[in-house]
Amino acid sequence: MKSDELNKLSNKVIGVAIKVHKNLGPGFAEKIYQQALAHEFKKAEFEFIEQKVIRVNYDDIKLGFQRVDFVIEGELILELKAVNMIITVHKAQLLSYLKTTGLKLGLLLNFSKPTLEIKRVVNNF
Repeated sequence: MKSDELNKLSNKVIGVAIKVHKNLGPGFAEKIYQQALAHEFKKAEFEFIEQKVIRVNYDDIKLGFQRVDFVIEGELILELKAVNMIITVHKAQLLSYLKTTGLKLGLLLNFSKPTLEIKRVVNNF
């Protein structure tokens, strides 16, 4: 997917996330926001995989697995948080998902703030 298409997709996803946040507000567990987003993604006819398991390799060794909250249209990783603040480790976690999958863009969404907190993470490897 070209970068302008990926940006359009990410903007649409952000719009859905803002809708969910406006309706629910802060204070719920991450799982509640995840379920609401899945419902809205279905309504918007997004192709998505929820709780996708990805394998982590190093050289020829299988190290283990990670679980990604959402992969949207096979191109965008969405990582959800319901925390006081996004910290460096959250961004590193999302970047590790991007590196593992080879995808270029991820969105980190924090629903615990009065205004939805959004961070874009780019994989430039």
